[in-house]
Amino acid sequence: MSRSLPRPKKRLGQHFLVDQNVVRKIVALADLQPSETVLEIGPGTGALTRALCAAAGSVIAVELDAALAARLSQALATCSNLDLRVGDAMEFPYATLPEGTVVVSNLPYYLSTPVLFKLLAARGRIGRMVLMLQTEVARRLAAKPGTKDYGILSVLTQFWAVPQLAFRVSASCFRPRPEVGSTVISLKIRPVPPAQVADEPVFVATVRAAFAHRRKTLANSLRDEGWPADRVAAALERAKIQGTRRAETLTLTEFAALANALHQELMADG
Repeated sequence: MSRSLPRPKKRLGQHFLVDQNVVRKIVALADLQPSETVLEIGPGTGALTRALCAAAGSVIAVELDAALAARLSQALATCSNLDLRVGDAMEFPYATLPEGTVVVSNLPYYLSTPVLFKLLAARGRIGRMVLMLQTEVARRLAAKPGTKDYGILSVLTQFWAVPQLAFRVSASCFRPRPEVGSTVISLKIRPVPPAQVADEPVFVATVRAAFAHRRKTLANSLRDEGWPADRVAAALERAKIQGTRRAETLTLTEFAALANALHQELMADG
């Protein structure tokens, strides 16, 4: 471990990015403009933060580790456009972000999926994202129907954003070296989803229930997650989807049609 780096806290999953070439590639991919605001979650030692401050109008950095934040505040004291906040990314008020905020972050891997859902929920304030994630998670975001990686994360992410895998990052680019592979992915928030849904919570619930039992048919999985069997059968017929299919074969449009049909069945119940 380099003396210039703080001792990582294992409980926070800290792996500090130390490769400046990777930093340059991430910032180039983000294509930041001088007028834009950037949100960085988990700035760590500031390797990426400094470059973001040089490229964007302002940078909001959220760091959970108070000691690390204090160190970062001193190291980046000359970055007048840095707004460093000590806090939990899961509690951050994303609704207060300026419209069109660009998220550029090496997300803590143990927290990446719940934070991603927080970001997607705040998509009205976000224009695009460039995220470094565990390779396995990045592949799920971009997976296509019919593949083993296609699941809840794929459907919900792709419904609200367009993900594109950018490049792999070697473990040697971090201190300490992570035991998992890393990949940078870009996500452009869709101005409108690829299909209309009548009720967003019902859509999300439908996707989650459909994938809850991957080895079961769509009809059985939905039933086992609490949907009445007769309503499921009626909704599948209304959506023109065979109940013998499995969730990983459905497209975004088919999930939307199924969710809308289930919503109609629920409304029929009063």
